[in-house]
Amino acid sequence: MSAARIVVVGTGYVGLTTGACLASLGHRVTCVDVDEAKVSRLSAGRVDILEPGLAELVTGGITGGRLSFVVGARKAVQEADGVFLCVPTPMGAGGSADLRAVEAVTAEIGDVLPAGCALITKSTVPVGTSKRIHAMLGREDVPIVSNPEFLREGTAVSDFLNPDRIVVGSDTPGAARWVGDLYADLGAPVVVADAASAELVKYAANCFLALKLSYVNSIAELCERLGADIDLVTEGMGYDRRIGRAFLKPGPGWGGSCLPKDTSALVKVAESVNYDFRMLTSAIDENIAQRDRIVAKIAGACGGTLAGARIGVLGLAFKAGTNDLRDSPALAVSSVLGALGAEITAYDPAVDSAIDGMTVVDDPYQVAKDADVIVVLTEWAEFKHLDWTIMADAMEGDDVVDTRNLLDPRTVIDAGLSWQGVGRPRAAGRKRVTVS
Repeated sequence: MSAARIVVVGTGYVGLTTGACLASLGHRVTCVDVDEAKVSRLSAGRVDILEPGLAELVTGGITGGRLSFVVGARKAVQEADGVFLCVPTPMGAGGSADLRAVEAVTAEIGDVLPAGCALITKSTVPVGTSKRIHAMLGREDVPIVSNPEFLREGTAVSDFLNPDRIVVGSDTPGAARWVGDLYADLGAPVVVADAASAELVKYAANCFLALKLSYVNSIAELCERLGADIDLVTEGMGYDRRIGRAFLKPGPGWGGSCLPKDTSALVKVAESVNYDFRMLTSAIDENIAQRDRIVAKIAGACGGTLAGARIGVLGLAFKAGTNDLRDSPALAVSSVLGALGAEITAYDPAVDSAIDGMTVVDDPYQVAKDADVIVVLTEWAEFKHLDWTIMADAMEGDDVVDTRNLLDPRTVIDAGLSWQGVGRPRAAGRKRVTVS
């Protein structure tokens, strides 16, 4: 198709990635935000988000004249062919999705949208939102399209430009097909659906992944109780094409900006139609239980009590490759440790801000100083390459709790430490002798 005039409202992970990537496909994109300082930084090509390839796309789009940033949506949308809503939809009261940002933008621009301009929800919104927006607009000449995103933080640009599929849904089929055509150069399958089905796809996909993660954490707990090895169990499972290898890594629980709020929102949607989604609520409960099991494992390594224990934490972001702390299981575990009396010293290569209840340092070796236990909570590759002999020499205790099964146990043992992961046999090293 020929280049379209696109406006993207919101410049967070989803909005900025969407705008920069659509510009790279040849469309003329204007990204809108309410934060003047942020718009100024982005206009100068300065990207605050840690996302591989995104800064380069932003710079290329600006230089090529296909990407611009402005404050305020009302003027920007008046000549648009399509407007993407990429605003936050956080967990609201009671667990439902908070749609106030979506509604505020709709109210702001509704009367100035050109006839025929597609209003496209890229934000994750519950089923029925398209009808809700249509009713708010009160306009039959503006089609509403659902086009959910499937972007993973840390690989968002790659995910956008190499998608498994494009999902578009609208009760105006021609508008859905037009939005699908915006991605034609990517060569991905396009699923054209009604609005309700497209809205449900995102929740169904994310909640399935949450179920899979809770399941593998439960299997890891069984492995510990039965003397099995989760790495071997998941390897045997992963070769089955019906199951696959993705999302079969145990850990301290799932989190981030999507899974917690989306699972909660789908439970609320189910309740609204009198369906008790017990499978999903069990997955949520299991996620909380996994955090508590990790805390208990760390307490055991401290001799049974966390009061006064010195814990060195490696990793704070919810996963490697991002600086996002939203609903981070690493932070959740660390917060519980602190609440139970532990003294926390933490390091994360992408986090340099102060965090209440802990000391954040800028060198991973500093977390080992006088530590009773070191805990790996985020799977940053650099932790595998630390000199564990230096770590051991700085520690007071002997235990490493690797909640991501990231480290080579033999390397840790050879340094004179003990290693315990999740769902794997504990590996005890020789006790170090301190010469006074």
